[in-house]
Amino acid sequence: MESKRQQKHAKLIQKELGDIFQKEAKHLIGKAMITITRVMVSPDLGFAKVYVSFLLADPKSTYELINDHKKEIRLHLSKRIGKSVRVIPEIAFFPDDSATYAQYMDKVISDLNIPPAPPEEDEEDEEDEA
Repeated sequence: MESKRQQKHAKLIQKELGDIFQKEAKHLIGKAMITITRVMVSPDLGFAKVYVSFLLADPKSTYELINDHKKEIRLHLSKRIGKSVRVIPEIAFFPDDSATYAQYMDKVISDLNIPPAPPEEDEEDEEDEA
């Protein structure tokens, strides 16, 4: 379980990375929309796992591009949070496939062929009473 301090740092990093991808790193991602879905920070606050999901882009190529420019993104992060934290964490990006999985499960459920429920047995009960 994360401490309150870890949660506070994770929220700060999540917010700032979202802003960085909207403003400073626009040249990296083009028209793609990147969502920082979750950030987990190590107990010593020196390492952050960042889970990202992508819209309007090829997830694999965008993910590789982000990983190639990790140092540049960390530099932008340090400019934003350098005054409020002691250590700028190392960042590791991981793809978040929860939205893709949710779409897949929605499709599977909608494609199910569920027969209608059998009629109620109220009619038989009425005949037995007569």
